[in-house]
Amino acid sequence: MNSADHAPLLEIRDLSIAFPGPAAPAYALNDLSLSLYPREILGLVGESGCGKSLTSLAVLGLVPPPGKITHGEIFFQNQNLTQLNAEAMRKLRGAQIALIPQDPLTSLNPVHTIGAQIIEVLRTHMHLSERDARQQTIELLDQVRIPNAKDRIKDYPHQFSGGMRQRVMIAMGLSCKPTLLIADEPTTALDVTVQAQILELLREIRRENGTSILLITHDLGVVAEMCDRVVVMYAGRIVEQAPVKSLFKNTAHPYTKGLLHSLPTTTHRRLEPIEGQPPSIQAMPPGCPFTPRCKERMDICPTAFPAKTLIQSNTDIMPHEASCYLYSTEAENSNP
Repeated sequence: MNSADHAPLLEIRDLSIAFPGPAAPAYALNDLSLSLYPREILGLVGESGCGKSLTSLAVLGLVPPPGKITHGEIFFQNQNLTQLNAEAMRKLRGAQIALIPQDPLTSLNPVHTIGAQIIEVLRTHMHLSERDARQQTIELLDQVRIPNAKDRIKDYPHQFSGGMRQRVMIAMGLSCKPTLLIADEPTTALDVTVQAQILELLREIRRENGTSILLITHDLGVVAEMCDRVVVMYAGRIVEQAPVKSLFKNTAHPYTKGLLHSLPTTTHRRLEPIEGQPPSIQAMPPGCPFTPRCKERMDICPTAFPAKTLIQSNTDIMPHEASCYLYSTEAENSNP
C-alpha cells in the first residue's frame, strides 16, 4: 500500500476530549492525530481505558456527555465533522460511516426482530420500500453467512449465538455500503474459530467493497493478521504508529514492547507483564504518562510529553514514528 498516493479518507488533527473534574477538566484524549486512507485497515491498539473507543465515538459525533471536544478537528472526505450539526451527523452516521459495536447483545434491541432492525436502517438511509428493504436484508444476512436468512430475519437477538449476533451487526453496518467501517473489538468473547471467521469476513468486505476499516482491538495477534498500519495508544495519547511489519520488526516505544512481551508465545520465554496500572485521567502523571511503569525511564521523561521521532522511513509506505525520549535529541542534551 502506498498511502502517499492518496488523500486521507479520515484525518483526526490534534483532538482533545475532556470531562469535568472536581478541580480541573480531565482529559481522556490529548492532542491525538491520525489518518486512515482509502481501502486501508488501520489498527488502534491499547489497554482498556486508553481512549480507543472514545476516538471512534468522536468520529461518529457521539462523545458521551458531559465529555466534549475541547480542541482539534476531524475530517472525513475533506468535510470537518466537528462543524456539522446533529441532523447532518445523523444522516452521515450509518450511511457513510458505520460502527460494529463491541457488544452486539446490548446494541441490538431485544424486543424487535433482527430483520426489523436492519430494515429500519435501510428505510431511513436508503429510502427503500418495505418490500425492497426486506429483500436487501435477506441478501445482507446471506452475505455475512447466516444460514437460512429468509427465515432467520424473523428471529430475535436472544435466538442467535454470540458469533451470529456479531454477523448481524456487520450486516447492519454494511447495509448502506459505508465508505468507513469502525469495528470496535469485533472478536471480543468469541471462540477462536468464530473469531477467524469474523476476521475473514472483514477482509472480504475490504476486498469486495473497497471499504476502509478502523479496527479497534487490544489483541496484537489480530493486528498482525489484519492491519496495514497500527496506532498504539496509552492514556489518551498516541505513543507509536507504524506499518504493521515495521512495528513488529523494529518495536520502539517501551509500552509497545511491554504489550508484545506480555503475549504468550510458542517459545519457553516467560511472560513479562507490564507492572502497575494505567493512570486515571483525573490523576495523570506529568510528562510521558507511561513514565511510572517504564523500565527505561530517564530524568527528562516527567518534564513534558515527547514529540514524535522518526524511527524508520520508506518511500513506499507510511513512516514509523514514536513519541519517546529514547530516540530524541532532547534526551541527549539533558542527559550528558
